[in-house]
Amino acid sequence: MSTVPFLDLADTSFDVNGDRVHEARDDNWYAETPYGWAVLRYDEGTALLKDRRFQQGNARWPAQNGIHEGPWQQWWTETLLSIEGTDHLRMRRLLGPAFRNKTIEAMRPQFQALANELIDGFAARGEVEFVSEFAEPYSSRILCLLLGLPDDEWPQVAHWADDLGKSFGINVRHDLPRIEAALKGLTGYIEQVVEARLRHPKDDLVTTLVQAHATEPDAAGESPLTRRELSVALVFLAFAGMETTRNQLGLALQTFLAHPDQWRLLAERPELGAAAVEEVMRVNPTVTWVTREAIEDVDLNGLHVPKGGIVQVLSHAIGTDPARMGAESDFDITVTDRPLHSGFGGGIHHCLGHFVARTDMSVALPLLAQRMPDAVPDGPGEWLPVSGNTGPVRFPIRFTPTARGASEALG
Repeated sequence: MSTVPFLDLADTSFDVNGDRVHEARDDNWYAETPYGWAVLRYDEGTALLKDRRFQQGNARWPAQNGIHEGPWQQWWTETLLSIEGTDHLRMRRLLGPAFRNKTIEAMRPQFQALANELIDGFAARGEVEFVSEFAEPYSSRILCLLLGLPDDEWPQVAHWADDLGKSFGINVRHDLPRIEAALKGLTGYIEQVVEARLRHPKDDLVTTLVQAHATEPDAAGESPLTRRELSVALVFLAFAGMETTRNQLGLALQTFLAHPDQWRLLAERPELGAAAVEEVMRVNPTVTWVTREAIEDVDLNGLHVPKGGIVQVLSHAIGTDPARMGAESDFDITVTDRPLHSGFGGGIHHCLGHFVARTDMSVALPLLAQRMPDAVPDGPGEWLPVSGNTGPVRFPIRFTPTARGASEALG
């Protein structure tokens, strides 16, 4: 007879990717947690993400942490993650043109040049603090490129984004003063950028969204973006786009350095960059759970979820479920028939900017593998809790030094 395990996702020392979760998955397809139930198996998890009897559920996150008012709580309820129904669909339609695959794919050479520039800065030393010297500037400068912001302003944008990124952490209540200060700073900065684009349009994402704000209702009567919606969307994009990519790049290096044969393979076959991104996000995702809230009473395979009940789909647990990934579900970038992971969410709330993240990481990882093929961790580093959104705070790496001009040969 199966039992219902308890997993303490609110404990900062709990590893949501660890053996206790795997053991719980063997016992049952779900577990109890301080944040509602957790789904542990692939079939049930992917089905729930598409189930229209559930909505995103992220709007409840502030209240779950005892935060019931204030500027961050209000802003959080207005982000694309939190809104539902016709407002959510309208926002996705209006924001969608800024994330067209053709537009992002055309930027691939710029992503490659930036990655090589950053690697040139430490290649001859044979050591790097990966977060501060690569992952953060790479993700932040790409964000500035997308938004049309001055490249030299990336450190300030990154600082705000880093503090605002604590919104996703399980210490959110403790971090609230820093989160709200960052929200104020980033919102003020974005408002200045919007005013500048209204006066002087550019060929960038902000101008695309400003134009969606400035248009009249369409033939179907659909309203354009309001000024508040525009501001909320751009601030959310600025922090989410930087923070998640930075964290996922660090987790990718952690995974690859634990599998040096795969790292060497990626260096030899850079065309596997896209597959490498998918495989990393399957086994070591920065978004460790995806939240859903029942909008009616729901019965799921013996589990009764009342209206308003919260369910977390654990990304790593379902991504490594042997029932769907096979008994040999170890990290392997050559496997092409894995079921789709949940690292970008699922259903109608699938991440709008997924192609940006997929493209910039698929560019960076092969170049890193080619230019530091024997890389190893240089000590344990410092890491966020492996619950909520996770990733490295510091991740020192050492490798055999290479010539500064090696990027030209790889270019």
